[in-house]
Amino acid sequence: GITETGLKWIALVSMLMDHIHYFFGYTGQIPWWFGLAGRLAAPLFLFCLVEGFMHTRSRKRYLFKMLCVSVPMGLLLFFMRFGGILVRPDGFYPQNAMLSSFVILIICFQAFEWIASRNLRKAAMGCGVLLAIPIWPILAGILSGGNAVIATAVGILGYTFLPVINISGDVTFPVLLTGITLYFMRRHRRLQVAALIAVNFGWYFVLVYLQARTWPDFEISQMFTMYYEWLGAVFAAPFLLCYNGRRGAGHGKLFYGFYPAHIYLLYALSWLLMSVAG
Repeated sequence: GITETGLKWIALVSMLMDHIHYFFGYTGQIPWWFGLAGRLAAPLFLFCLVEGFMHTRSRKRYLFKMLCVSVPMGLLLFFMRFGGILVRPDGFYPQNAMLSSFVILIICFQAFEWIASRNLRKAAMGCGVLLAIPIWPILAGILSGGNAVIATAVGILGYTFLPVINISGDVTFPVLLTGITLYFMRRHRRLQVAALIAVNFGWYFVLVYLQARTWPDFEISQMFTMYYEWLGAVFAAPFLLCYNGRRGAGHGKLFYGFYPAHIYLLYALSWLLMSVAG
């Protein structure tokens, strides 16, 4: 079987291919299937997030480690988006914020655990947390419409310690829905994989197809060459079914460090290449 560490290595290679396509796609030299291969990363990392949450010795520490990476990245994303800082000459900047979605999911998982407990106080606290997650973006939007200083403070908070849904393509409802589905089906591996495929097929294939079919020159083959997000769950299925339930070697620091390091390195190289070519 494959250990959790093995799944992370597969996801890491997939993510690297996807981001090479993401940062250097403007050259026209990166094969489109690099992006297709990259669809495998998110389902595997979300699965490992659930496993990590359930088996970690300290959930507070687990959340803290996510925040240590997601907060600086979110802060930089905020200043890139609203301050134009370190933005590539063509206006492009990295919008990667997957760890922010992990932060939201860890909070959701803990809320579910509190609700499932027989402690009335914890159950009430869990319900409050789950209600706060969709209310916070609305409240942030209201506060951002007033004083500029308050708006800036709320914006920074929404990009860092209290991430708001939809701050980037990585922090969206379908990503959170996928993570929550994996959490609730975690005790039944085959059903978990089937649910993963069903959720992703429904969101990324059915809904996308219903919209895309009305566009000029749309062909069904484009669901495999352009709108292929749904294939990530299909690709991930065999690996998840081979998971043996063991942690493996770990390499936690490597995975936490690799995510921001490779993003900003590829971004810098893409900027350098653009400058030289220009």
